[in-house]
This record gives sequence, structure tokens and C-alpha cells, in this order.
Amino acid sequence: MLDLPHTEIADVSGNGDQRPVAFDLRKEAEAAGITAILQQLEQELVGLRPVKDRVRQIASLLLVERIRQQAGLVASPPTLHMSFTGNPGTGKTTVALRMAKILHGLGFVRRGQVVSVTRDDLVGQYIGHTAPKTKEILKKAMGGVLFIDEAYYLHRPDNERDYGQEAIEILLQVMENQREDLVVILAGYGERMTSFFASNPGFRSRIAHHIEFPDYSEAELLLIAELMLHERGYRFSTAAREAFVSYIALRRTQPLFSNARSIRNAVDRMRLRQADRLVSDLDRMLGIADLQTIDGADVLASRVFGGGEPTAGSAK
Repeated sequence: MLDLPHTEIADVSGNGDQRPVAFDLRKEAEAAGITAILQQLEQELVGLRPVKDRVRQIASLLLVERIRQQAGLVASPPTLHMSFTGNPGTGKTTVALRMAKILHGLGFVRRGQVVSVTRDDLVGQYIGHTAPKTKEILKKAMGGVLFIDEAYYLHRPDNERDYGQEAIEILLQVMENQREDLVVILAGYGERMTSFFASNPGFRSRIAHHIEFPDYSEAELLLIAELMLHERGYRFSTAAREAFVSYIALRRTQPLFSNARSIRNAVDRMRLRQADRLVSDLDRMLGIADLQTIDGADVLASRVFGGGEPTAGSAK
């Protein structure tokens, strides 16, 4: 960012209206909290470079737009509705939370909150039920960000008695007429979201930012596991780390794999097996290293390797 030592003031209109003509960008960004939020995003999420770059670009656009307003230049509020596409566990909710803070820090939303919902929160089960449900959620989210996960489930063309279309029409109206007081983020699998937008062109025309979240690589998943263990006061032994590399390669090929979410579940189960292994020998004296170390047996006892979950004492 450009560093200017001070803000210069001048009469830009000829009628005595004093407006700044130079801005300290670093101070503007820090005052809005952008610098800290982007740093936090870097620390929270492994990889996802294209996503982080796009978030930074959007933050830069909003910062410049706010400065243009302060300078008295022509400024048109940018369209801020977004689409996050990608598989589960790739950080979409985390990025939505940070985006809300950026929008709030720069004054583009009144509150830095995110209201996260699914179809069930918006669509009713009988005539007259959907509109009040949808409007209540919109009222709750107004002034902040509404995050709709698996948004494509709102549209079910194969069910003529489905009330999702009513929720869609209400959402579209609010996204257009109240776009300066509500940002909507639609999220879901890439292919399904593409079909959803094709069936509902009103959504695509109102969304300015389409951000694709890639799957994590095996190396990134290993790093995520090690960071999760570190946060919880654990570490891999050499054998456990090697076993977990194999675990990742196998788990990625199996159904219902959810990237970082699956890794978090795996970490929790390894801790469970480690505790079971340690407590299976009550006459044993435990040291700090024993309590902190995930051993190879704690990994290899996973169902992923075909061995099933261990019973007490079987993962020694």
C-alpha cells in the first residue's frame, strides 16, 4: 500500500468546501481493521491462495470506494452480493465471517454479523408458511451478511408443491431493493450452484463476486492436522505422522470426505484412541511426552485402514 505522511486539504469545489486530496492508505486500512482481518485470515486458513487474493481485492475496492466518498469524487456503492463455491470443509464459512468484518469496518454494513441459514430456515411446509419464515430471517440479518449454505436446495423444480420459489422471489427482491443494507452470500458445490444460477438468472445478475474455493492438497491437509494438534497441545510421533500421510491419501478417495472438516474429525478420533490406549494400562506412570504424543497406533486403528475402531487396549 502507498504510504503518505499526511492528509492534504484543499478547496476542490470552489465554494469553500474543504476536502482531503491525499490519504494515508495504511492508516485508512488499519483504522478500518482491514490489515488485521487479512492477517487473521492468513493465519486461520492454510492454502486457499486464490480465495485470499480475491478477498484482498474486494477489500481494496471497498477501501478505495470509501476514500473516494471522503474525497467528494463520484462514488457508486458497489454490488456486494457474493457466491462461494466449493466442496465442504474448504473455509467458506470462515471467509464469510471475515468478509462481514471487512464490510462493517469500512461502513458498508451496519453490523459485522453473519446469519447462517439453510433451506429449512427459509422454506415452509405448507401454503402461507414460507413468506413469514423468509422475512423473519431477512429481518434478523438486515444490516449485516446473510449466508445461505447449499443454496441450490431452495430450487426444486421436480416438486411442483415445493415452496422454495416463493423464498427465492422474496430474496431477489430484497437483494435488489435493500442491497445497501444487506449482503447475501450463496454457498454450495460448484456444479450444483452453476445449475442453480442457470435456473434462476435473477441471482446471477445480482451477484458481483463469484469466489471458487479449491480442495486442499494432501500436504495442506497434513499441515492442517498438525496445526489442529498443536492448538490442542498434541503432536505426531514420527510413525504417526507417516501413518497420517497414508490416512489422508486413503480418506480423500472415500465418500463424504469434507477437507478440513474431515481432518478435524480425524484429529478428535486420534485423541480418543490415544486416551483409550493410555488408560488401558492403569499401572503405567505417564509423563508429559506420553500425554502430548499421538502414536502410530492411534492413527492406524482408523476404519480407513480397514481395522475398525479399537476397543480398550487394542491400540497399544
